[in-house]
Amino acid sequence: MDNKTIEIDKVVHSPPAGRRPLERIEVVGLSLLALAMLTLFFFPATLSGAFDTVLNKVKPVVVDVFLTGQVGVAVIISVIIGRLLERLGFTDAMMRVFMPAMRAIGVNPAVIIPSVYNIFGDINAAGRIAGPLLRQAGATKDEQKIAVATMVQSQQSFSTFMLGMMALTFAGVNVFAVVLIAIFGPLLLSPWLLSRLVYRNVRSVDLLAAPRFTPNIDFAPMLFKAAREGVELLLLILIPAVALVFCVIGLLEHIGLWLPISAVLERGLLALNIHPETGLLAILVSPTLAMGKLQAMASTLDPSLVVGSFVLASSGLPLSAVFGQIPVVWAECSDLNEKEVMTAAVLGIVMRLLTAVVLAVFLTPLII
Repeated sequence: MDNKTIEIDKVVHSPPAGRRPLERIEVVGLSLLALAMLTLFFFPATLSGAFDTVLNKVKPVVVDVFLTGQVGVAVIISVIIGRLLERLGFTDAMMRVFMPAMRAIGVNPAVIIPSVYNIFGDINAAGRIAGPLLRQAGATKDEQKIAVATMVQSQQSFSTFMLGMMALTFAGVNVFAVVLIAIFGPLLLSPWLLSRLVYRNVRSVDLLAAPRFTPNIDFAPMLFKAAREGVELLLLILIPAVALVFCVIGLLEHIGLWLPISAVLERGLLALNIHPETGLLAILVSPTLAMGKLQAMASTLDPSLVVGSFVLASSGLPLSAVFGQIPVVWAECSDLNEKEVMTAAVLGIVMRLLTAVVLAVFLTPLII
């Protein structure tokens, strides 16, 4: 071979120092594997029955309500309307009204930015946009907490607001009074109360240049983009979240735990003058779905239950957003950590629940 030698690399295998110990998650996996094998051997229909229960629980909501039903269409239309109002200067007009009010209250005017931006129900975008603006405006950590607690008292989806107005109309309730007190009232009352009682490290400052939120995009591209955004919201956020929650509910129902849990929760909501079924949906699944069901039956319900359910749903719920989405978003773009954000968000939801009870009990008799 022309005096050329070919050397073959030799791989030397050293004996292992010791077997890797089992990790905790591997123990869990082995336990599940053993349980699955025993179930297949002794009760072969159990797993297929559980899957069938979950499928029958998720399909009517995902397909019949969101994909082919009124609620899904309402989500898309509401996003288009919201973006149109935003393009027509509605958000900036509200900033002109509420930012001077924050100075009068004695807090940084930037506190109100996420709440006003969230009026059209984009709570994640509100956090991403408002967090850096609060930093630039020199807002203290207490003022940022006030911003979070106030923001979660606005609806997470503009479709919740639109469907809720339909429900209030069908129930014979004065829509103007409820919207004025329940939607716009907390934008003033919440910062005032929180700055006096809980988060006191606040100061009034003058912002030299208020941020502008009206987009410059032309109307036709804006409307098309809004329609696409509505579809993305429906398919990429709402439907996966609803499917996940109803999947868990289906599993709990299959093993017999969901009925007693839901019964306790529904009795508690009814005692607070909140419609049990829709209140539970708003807390655990989706306020949009809750309002979709409420408007379909509002004409047959006690108006106080409709008002209570509308006010509760017009918030940062469900709980997955309060304990998941909101803390993650704000921890990334503000001076707060996840625990601080979560505490402020929970405080805001508690205030929203109290608002729902007070308005349902004391306001409803005056506006029907």
